[in-house]
Amino acid sequence: MQQRQLGKNGPKVSAMGLGCMGMSEFYGIGDRQESIRVLNRAIDLGCNFWDTADVYGIGLNEVLLSRVLRERRDEVFLCTKFGNIRTMDSGWGPVNGKPAYVKQACDASLMRLGVDVIDLYYQHRVDPTVPIEETVGAMSELVKAGKVRFIGLSEAGPKTIRRADKVHPIAAGQYEYSLWTRDIDTEVLPVCRELGIALVAYSPLGRGFLTGKYKDTATISVEGDRRKVFPRFQGENLDANNKWLARIEAKAQASKCSPAQLALAWVLAKGEDVIPIPGTRKLHRLEENLAALDVKLSVKDVQELDEVADPENIAGKRYPEQSIQSTLLESI
Repeated sequence: MQQRQLGKNGPKVSAMGLGCMGMSEFYGIGDRQESIRVLNRAIDLGCNFWDTADVYGIGLNEVLLSRVLRERRDEVFLCTKFGNIRTMDSGWGPVNGKPAYVKQACDASLMRLGVDVIDLYYQHRVDPTVPIEETVGAMSELVKAGKVRFIGLSEAGPKTIRRADKVHPIAAGQYEYSLWTRDIDTEVLPVCRELGIALVAYSPLGRGFLTGKYKDTATISVEGDRRKVFPRFQGENLDANNKWLARIEAKAQASKCSPAQLALAWVLAKGEDVIPIPGTRKLHRLEENLAALDVKLSVKDVQELDEVADPENIAGKRYPEQSIQSTLLESI
C-alpha cells in the first residue's frame, strides 16, 4: 500500500483511507456483518487510515469499529471526531467546543471504540461561541494525557486554522473535496500547506454521485438515504449534473478506469499531502476504490479535469438550506 505523511511531523498512513460513516447511517440501512468484512479486508489490503465520529449512528459506528479493533488495533490508524451534537431522536443540537465537553466526548469515544488512545482526534465543526484557542487547548491536554496522539480540525476556515495551530500543531484538516466540490482551493488549502497540515478529503466521490450509480432519484429512495434532501441530487440540478458527469465518464473510459477511480485519482494527484477517505460498505467497492492508486494521471489529464470540474459547472449547493449554517466553511 502506498503511504502518505500526516502533516509535516506526523506518521505515515495509507495513501487512501476508509470513511466509515455510511456503514451505520445516512446512506440507507447497512449490514453489520458485511461492514465487518469490509473493515477486515481494508486492513488486509493495507488501508489502515479509518475515519469515524461520535455522531455517526449516534455512537454506533464507533461501536461497530470496536468489533474489529479488539483483535486488530495495532493495524489501524484510528480517527474520530467530536463537536456535533445528536439527540436520541436523531435530531441535531448546537456544536459544542467547550473544554469540559471535549474531554467528556473523548472519554466516551474511547469507551465505545474499546481503545486506550485515539490516533487522530478532530473537532468536527467549529463552535462559534467558544474561542478556538480554548477548544484546541483542551485537545492539547488530551495529547498530554496520552488519550490522543494527533489533533485535527474539520471544515475550519483559514483564520481559525492559523489561531489553532499556534496553540498546538494541527496534523490534519478534513474537508469535503472532490471533482464537484472544490471550495477549499482558494484559501484553505494554501494555508494548510503553508503550515504543513495534511488535507483529508471526505466525500471524494461526491456522496457516490461520481461513481455514476446515482443518476436518478429512484436510486436514493431507500429508507434512511439522506442524499434525497441534498440539492445536487434534486430536479433540474440533478439533470444538469448528469450532463456534467457524462464528461467525467468519457474521460474515465479513455483512461481505462471507472469514473470512481478517475475521481479518486484526481484527488490523489492534487498533492502528496492529500489523503482521500472514500466510504463504502461493499467489498467490491473497497477494492475498486483502492485500485485507483494505480491510475496514473498526466499533468495534462489533471488540467483537463480541473477545467471540467470548475465549480461554475456544478448545479446546486452541497448541503440543504436548513443545515447550511452548520456546514459551510467557517470564515472567522
